[in-house]
Amino acid sequence: MKKETGKKIARVISSYSILIALSLLTVAQPTTNPATSNNRRAPASRSTVKPVHSVAATVETHPVPNAEDAADDSAIWIDQADASRSAIIGTDKQGGIAVYDLAGNQIQYLPDGKMNNVDIRAGFPLGGQSVALVAASNRSDDTIALYRMNPSTRMLEDVAARRVKTLMAYGCCMYRSAKTGKFYYFVNDKFGNVEQWELFDNGEGKVDAKRVRTLKLATQVEGCVADDDLGYFYIGEENVGIWKYRAEPNGGRRRTLVDSTGPRGHLAADVEGLTIAYGKNGKGYLIASSQGDNSYIIYRREGRNRYVKTFRIIADNGIDEVGNTDGIDVTTASLGPAFPRGVFIAQDGLNEGHNQNFKLVPWHLITGETLP
Repeated sequence: MKKETGKKIARVISSYSILIALSLLTVAQPTTNPATSNNRRAPASRSTVKPVHSVAATVETHPVPNAEDAADDSAIWIDQADASRSAIIGTDKQGGIAVYDLAGNQIQYLPDGKMNNVDIRAGFPLGGQSVALVAASNRSDDTIALYRMNPSTRMLEDVAARRVKTLMAYGCCMYRSAKTGKFYYFVNDKFGNVEQWELFDNGEGKVDAKRVRTLKLATQVEGCVADDDLGYFYIGEENVGIWKYRAEPNGGRRRTLVDSTGPRGHLAADVEGLTIAYGKNGKGYLIASSQGDNSYIIYRREGRNRYVKTFRIIADNGIDEVGNTDGIDVTTASLGPAFPRGVFIAQDGLNEGHNQNFKLVPWHLITGETLP
């Protein structure tokens, strides 16, 4: 009897061991978001050990006029006639939008509203001309702020046909379709809602828009970027990670998790700004602002967006370190002697002793390329 009892106890212990093991395996699995039934499988677990490279800014912009949390996002306009005359467009979410030269001097400031995010696309057909179109999310009235960049004055000129009302405006980005040549504007709110709008000339030399698509994420989003050539739309769900969708209006809801916050990923919440460094033949980099640890994460642009490296912007050259970054932007185009291989721009949420501003880092210092 004692022997049989011992066997029963052994079987019970074994059963409990199996149950405990299964419970642990269940806990270890990532939670399923009810809003992501069309998700592709997330990347396999990543190493939590990541070497962090250090770079320093060589230029910083004039601080924005408003204090506290004001500067947010930037976009780069490239002067096709003289790249050294290119300019930086930066938002002040407490009151306006500014333009800076590559030395950081303010060229223009428009107190047009609480501009949050901004993006730009060249080649927009408007009034019989090809213009660089700038779109920003105006949180003052939840509209699309629309400007053209005047290449002679390097100043923004309002080209909105009307007040295009969107959802509760927050983050935004633009997309130019390689398939159709059409231009689009993505905008989101703090509740995970996303709208895609087609932008077009209204026939009178002004820009109008119509909504063509909506998406829904479970939690707060903001930073986004679209890959014009490969046709993808990336958006940061701040406490979750980076999602990759098709950028065409008929792209559907299917998506891929590029990277995540927490121990399985390289990101530290909040996930903020996103930008793309275009390379040749579909290559290049996707870059994210990992606000939680004041770093920037680089991924391959092509394929499954493989992780490449992590870097931070430290103090040097008489310029303070960069932290608490929201928006970022990058170009790989040569912008003259100061930025011969392009430039990376980060909003500085700290900027010791001054209002917030934007820091400029030569792109080759980040990639490690050797200049000729």
